[in-house]
Amino acid sequence: MDKKNKRLTIGQFAALHGVNKKTLMWYDEIGLFKPAAVNPENGYRYYTYHQSPILEIILLLRELDVPLPEIQDFMKNRSAETMKRLLTERIADLDRQLMRLTAIRKTLHSHCQDMDALLTLNLSEISIVEKEERCLVTVDIGRDTTFEKAVELVTVETARYIPGRLHDAFYGSMIPVASLQSGHFDDYTRLFIELPFLRRKNGLHIQPKGRYLRAFYKGNWEGIPQRYREILEYAGRQGLKLCGYSYEKGINETVAQRIEDYIVQIEIPLMESISNRSEIRTNGIS
Repeated sequence: MDKKNKRLTIGQFAALHGVNKKTLMWYDEIGLFKPAAVNPENGYRYYTYHQSPILEIILLLRELDVPLPEIQDFMKNRSAETMKRLLTERIADLDRQLMRLTAIRKTLHSHCQDMDALLTLNLSEISIVEKEERCLVTVDIGRDTTFEKAVELVTVETARYIPGRLHDAFYGSMIPVASLQSGHFDDYTRLFIELPFLRRKNGLHIQPKGRYLRAFYKGNWEGIPQRYREILEYAGRQGLKLCGYSYEKGINETVAQRIEDYIVQIEIPLMESISNRSEIRTNGIS
């Protein structure tokens, strides 16, 4: 007998495709996939090899979470055209999922790097680092802005640029360097959100590329002014000129148990003279 026309029991056919017999029985009941023959005396279902490709495409579509009614419609109107349209839609869905998973993987990798850095972090150190340009979503705040109002402002503004969840966002605040130099250490004027994939757009704040003074502070908010005094003294001793804004962001929110354990990263851009920039290029730093 021709192998392709040989009848297989429901158990044999289910085992061939790695599914449960009850699945095939259910597919038969709802009219999605019927056996090649049914024994009228005992109701046993039988299948043939040539039905295998049809079942496999059904199983594939189910694995891709295609709604059952959509699969049923396809099975009633199978053609090269409907097949191509259905597969094209699924490919587009997969591409979107891959982009989302890639973004999530990058976020997880970034968090792992942050944890590595935390384990070796020297909180007393003040250093100079090179930073690339960043695009930030910002909202203006003042001393009278309540926390609830600030959250509302940030939510509305961020939605203009990035829809959906912000699992890969970094939150922070900005204070003008001029305020720090005049001793107004609580003069925060902006909140910001940094998103890794955000591109330059109108309305975004551009955190400039260049050298930054970086320091850290651990503890409750009352101690931050003293840390800024130490930063200003360090810059003065080193002959460094600060400019623009100080950018503050928490780096251990996910693991800090108490406010006393909270660590803030502080980064302030340096104003470079022409001679300093020439020296930087000569030393191979870009």
